[in-house]
Amino acid sequence: MYGVFLFLHNFFRWVVLLLAVIALYRAFSGWLQQKAWSELDRKTGVFFGIALDIQLLLGLILYFVLSPFALKAFMSQGMAFVMGSSEFRFYAVEHFLIMGMAVVFAHLGSILPKKVQSAAAKHQRAAIFFGLAVLMILLGIPWGRPLFPSF
Repeated sequence: MYGVFLFLHNFFRWVVLLLAVIALYRAFSGWLQQKAWSELDRKTGVFFGIALDIQLLLGLILYFVLSPFALKAFMSQGMAFVMGSSEFRFYAVEHFLIMGMAVVFAHLGSILPKKVQSAAAKHQRAAIFFGLAVLMILLGIPWGRPLFPSF
């Protein structure tokens, strides 16, 4: 079961990144080219946020339920062991916090444009927060893992 969820979590990162690029492109091109805010702009941001929510759910299931590494690290070794190991610290603390910030920024990029009237301001807010979300995602991805997962 752990292998299946790890595969899904690794595979789904590409869905998240694809939607991130689309949302970021639409936000920046709308902002820089002074385009009108459309329903498609809103929906790409929402789908990006939903994809991150699914990715977060898969990660939380791995983290708290299925991961033999997390269980071993927290239950038998303790937090001192986790913080002393760069690999365990990355997954237990850094990856968890960085990706949590990415989820927050992506949702802010969908919510905050609703608070302003002008299309330029909507695109600007979306671009800034989607950009921050993408930056967090790129910082938090474990690039040492295979880029195209297998069982």
